[in-house]
Amino acid sequence: MDDPTMHRRLTAILAADVVTYSRLMARDEAGTHAAWKSHRKDLIDPKIVEYEGRIVKLTGDGFLAEFPSVVNAVTCAATVQRGNARAQCGCAAAKPDRASHGHQPWRRDR
Repeated sequence: MDDPTMHRRLTAILAADVVTYSRLMARDEAGTHAAWKSHRKDLIDPKIVEYEGRIVKLTGDGFLAEFPSVVNAVTCAATVQRGNARAQCGCAAAKPDRASHGHQPWRRDR
């Protein structure tokens, strides 16, 4: 383990996905996909960058993001949750359901 070419680093990984995404896609594939892309672009992606994270994998309804510290990852997740709650409560145009990094509302079509 004394190899000078080996580089180690500690990271925190945030895993998130949308609760009931399959059901939402069955009901309105184009609308659900568009709402998820918009939600990522408007809220999630900027918060990941703000807290020094980066997306390392995208899935249809979720992502994995890497952060330099647990504090950054948890703070990012909490900030996104608060933003989702505000979107659900205050914006008739928002379409919340829930994402599982704590159960996030992002579609309001129930």
